[in-house]
Amino acid sequence: MPELSGRVKTFTDSVIRRMTRINNQQPDSINLSQGFPDFDPPEPILKRLAEVAYEGPHQYSTTWGADNIRQALADKYSPTYGWTIDPDTEICVTCGSTEAMMATVMTVCDPGDKVIVFSPFYENYGADAILSGAEPVFVPLEPPDFGFDPDRLEAAFAQGAKAIIVCNPSNPTGKVFSREELSVIARLATRYDAFVITDEVYEHIIYPPSTHVPMASLPGMSGRTITCNSLSKTYSMTGWRLGFIIGPERIIEAARKVHDFLTVGAAAPLQEAACVGLRLGPDYYQKLQALYTHKRDLFCGGLADLGYTISWPQGTYFVMVDIGDLLSLDRFAGMTDLEFCEWMIREYGVAAVPGSSFFHEPVNRYIRFHFARGDEILTECLKRLAKMAELLPAHAA
Repeated sequence: MPELSGRVKTFTDSVIRRMTRINNQQPDSINLSQGFPDFDPPEPILKRLAEVAYEGPHQYSTTWGADNIRQALADKYSPTYGWTIDPDTEICVTCGSTEAMMATVMTVCDPGDKVIVFSPFYENYGADAILSGAEPVFVPLEPPDFGFDPDRLEAAFAQGAKAIIVCNPSNPTGKVFSREELSVIARLATRYDAFVITDEVYEHIIYPPSTHVPMASLPGMSGRTITCNSLSKTYSMTGWRLGFIIGPERIIEAARKVHDFLTVGAAAPLQEAACVGLRLGPDYYQKLQALYTHKRDLFCGGLADLGYTISWPQGTYFVMVDIGDLLSLDRFAGMTDLEFCEWMIREYGVAAVPGSSFFHEPVNRYIRFHFARGDEILTECLKRLAKMAELLPAHAA
């Protein structure tokens, strides 16, 4: 039989989603690996969805998004970005932000082009570059605050990078890039004439005093920034797979062609229902921020009280936990973080993602939890992790 393509040998299946499958095989295990909320979208969206089930639309919408959802997106983001977004030429609705990123990378990169990716990174970015034929150039984010070295970043741009991918707020670290950090990226992208591709799906899950600054809002950046986003996290509808790209007309015109042949279009009835969410007022986003601030304080504070070393997230609903002290114990000698996560599911019934799946570097000391769960579930997880904390060297001493 003929050989399969070489590209499929260069990356694995999603480790995040693999951990969900492993978790589901263990009775009573709690999934804190794959980051989806266990609560429903806002009531106005659900009511509209019920109406749409009988009213329609049920057939194809415009390939790059129905008129009303593109208008709603333009109305929502124009004030944020500081320029008037044209819904007819500067927006493309996609099947989730995963497709938005894939379509964007394929639009701006040819095979052999270099794309800068910060490490640790959301696992799709490496695969996006590989599938488009581009070459990822990794620049490390240094714990515990996951900042970057401007000189190392410039060295990456100097290799002739065509684009840089910036996840802000960042999955998996929970880092929120400051205006000063974004300005460094913007200055280098301009100097080396590169695109900036941003993933801003967690824009409304921010913990004060951090604030979200859209890259496209910085002076001179609207012409070279392609913003990928989705409704998944903001409205607790990860299964709806509604994403979008916002950018300059010439880029969106090309991205629409790629999108058309990747998926044709996002689900028409879901677009119709989601329009209601995009019209929600500021109270909704304030309540969302308060909700996740409470969950962060409950879960991350609980982990810290138990003696775990964590990187406090500035945004998102993820937390990175340093398990280096545990892996240094004789009983875990030679164990990888993936093996540790599998062991933790079996022994304590809590699922996490091994940090090595996010790092280009050979890092084997982090795991990632998500805390978009109900308080009772988070409290139960802390009870289980309290038993594991008894193994920590500090407790043993």
